[in-house]
Amino acid sequence: MAHIVVLGAGLGGSIMAYELSEQIRKEDRITVITKDPIYHFVPSNPWVAVGWRKREDVTIDLAQTMKRKGIAFRPVAAEKVLPEENRITLVDGSSVDYDYLVIATGPELAFDEIEGLGPEGHTQSICHLDHALAANKAFEDFCKNPGPLVVGAVQGASCFGPAYEFAFILETELRRRKIRDKVPMTFVTSEPYIGHLGLDGVGDTNGLLESEMRDHHIKWMTSSKVKKVESGKMTVEQIADDGTSKGEKELPFSFAMMLPAFRGIKPLMGIEGLSNPRGFTIVDKHQQNPKYRNIFGIGVCIAIPPTGPTPVPVGVPKTGFMIESMVTATAHNIGNLLRGKEPDQVATWNAVCLADFGDNGVAFVAQPQIPPRNVNWSSSGKWVHLAKIGFEKYFMRKVKKGTSETFYEAATMKMLGIDKLKKVEQG
Repeated sequence: MAHIVVLGAGLGGSIMAYELSEQIRKEDRITVITKDPIYHFVPSNPWVAVGWRKREDVTIDLAQTMKRKGIAFRPVAAEKVLPEENRITLVDGSSVDYDYLVIATGPELAFDEIEGLGPEGHTQSICHLDHALAANKAFEDFCKNPGPLVVGAVQGASCFGPAYEFAFILETELRRRKIRDKVPMTFVTSEPYIGHLGLDGVGDTNGLLESEMRDHHIKWMTSSKVKKVESGKMTVEQIADDGTSKGEKELPFSFAMMLPAFRGIKPLMGIEGLSNPRGFTIVDKHQQNPKYRNIFGIGVCIAIPPTGPTPVPVGVPKTGFMIESMVTATAHNIGNLLRGKEPDQVATWNAVCLADFGDNGVAFVAQPQIPPRNVNWSSSGKWVHLAKIGFEKYFMRKVKKGTSETFYEAATMKMLGIDKLKKVEQG
């Protein structure tokens, strides 16, 4: 009998447990360890922050779903992963032994790396549901006395799509409230150009997103480092292509939301061979750690090198489609090991993204995620907004039911009307 532990129960961890339940033998068992028993659909957070969704719309209590699937559920935060002992200590003083471990924790948000950044400082966040709810309260206060608005992603950030989404969703809501004319908007990003997205662009994301920003009167600053944030003022330094400073600029704001850099969680920090200096889990093409072969990693918590050098550090995003492909490969690979076989499944690491802008949006498909690519496609239109709503409903239903069906690949291709991409990819 083998005991498989999944550490984390977000987008990756929850479906990881579901898919594993179909790959293990009858005598094996699964335990999910998570600091939060409530699943949050993170892609909906930009909507939460402007009041388009409430907490109950985007959350699911996982305990009953896990119970129906026969999966043990421990809603207690991890204290430390001890790979030499095949054990995880928990903050309540207990510990859990494992034969196989899947790390699916997501990231820690590195607000502290920039003075004044984050909900404890002077900017809002949409990285967590609680942050988005706090941002909604701040936004409502802002609307009573509107002024300059700053949105973006700081140096080292690896998730840019939500920043673009939130900027345009804010712009849509401000127009609906008839106060857009009172709000100068600036988008500040570490990307070397608009639409880079940590992927060196996909299709014409550069042209599409710049066009959208011009159409919506949003100014932008690229290759930008946020030096510090004070009440109502953000100090930003722009960096030239050769790495020299182009000077600092002080941006006044009445409301600001900046995505932070990510790092690994503390229980994974400083474990040689398991995590890199930022605490991200090191994996090979089978999602397996090279040193500790009974440990796998999926999702935002894994280490992926950047696409190439940029004037300001830019990370690589892990999209839902990409994460789901990691989940499927990992489930099959652990199933192989349980039966005395070697891992043989490789995640596709393709990127499929729907960026909602409130009343329209931009979609892109990158196969594979890192260039050069077999498919490099992007498009825009109102249909993207409608498709994103469909994604939310479908995925929430999937998590609540505990289904392991592959969602992103089949549903995305169908929604985008590009089923033939599979044939293209296969030659």
